[in-house]
Amino acid sequence: MARVLVSLGITKIRLTGGEPLLRKGVVEFVRELARLKPLSQDASNGTAKAVPSRESITNDSFEDGEALDIAMTTNGHLLADLARPLKDAGLNRITVSMDAVDPDRFARITRVPGGFDHVLAGMRAARHAGLWPLKVNCVLMRGFNEDQIIPFGMFAREEGVIVRFIEFMPLEEDRVWSPDIVITLDEILKRMGEYRPLVEIPHGRSETARRYRFDDGVGEIGIIAPVSHPFCGHCSRIRITSDGKIRTCLFSVWDHDLHELMRRGASDEDLVEFIRGVVARKEARHHIGEADFVPASRTMVHIGG
Repeated sequence: MARVLVSLGITKIRLTGGEPLLRKGVVEFVRELARLKPLSQDASNGTAKAVPSRESITNDSFEDGEALDIAMTTNGHLLADLARPLKDAGLNRITVSMDAVDPDRFARITRVPGGFDHVLAGMRAARHAGLWPLKVNCVLMRGFNEDQIIPFGMFAREEGVIVRFIEFMPLEEDRVWSPDIVITLDEILKRMGEYRPLVEIPHGRSETARRYRFDDGVGEIGIIAPVSHPFCGHCSRIRITSDGKIRTCLFSVWDHDLHELMRRGASDEDLVEFIRGVVARKEARHHIGEADFVPASRTMVHIGG
């Protein structure tokens, strides 16, 4: 799937989970992905070149091109031992998901005593290995961890990581979401400003995060705000679930079974046609908070978060 998608212009691949570091053979999986090269576009007509065959990949026969950008999102508990092997295999960047930087709070949330120290050691190992810049994702929820906003800002400055706050979205297993639980972008900025002024950093149209530096230039945070400041019109992402289905939006009420086509022996050309058709029908936007909002057909734990 990755081989075909890269031939269509995909230049960045992110491995998520569950927890990807629990996957047997994850280092070799990254190494295989790193062998793929984004294909250049024909300047005269903007069409992609032919999909490289499976055989050409097996034989290490590639066109010259920029390296694929491969990232991973992890809880960081196993990162200390795997950071260097992953970097050597071709991983470029790491994002660590954590919802508190207070060690006691972290232990209560994760139910892993001493887990914060393991994750911090993993982050530092990633930095030493060159998996940098390192991002830390925190999902904020009112009544749960909103008191961690300023501590995360301090953590960004002390550890040199980029902290990204994510507005809580209606993708949870028990469907407890409500607008009142969401800590919005504006509230995050207000609270962080009480600690230290922020200066916005220009960002690309397809970037999901709005980015900010502290006024003295030390430390960066980002805010992903799909609820209060939707970015649907510029979203260029698609997702492959663990069972081989394409989702063009986290909030899709249906998905598209690429694996079934492959199982039935579809050619590369068939897969290309299918993928192009799916992407052409990508949803214009989500409808979070609207009266007719329909929850996604699968929760985040099944989509891959």
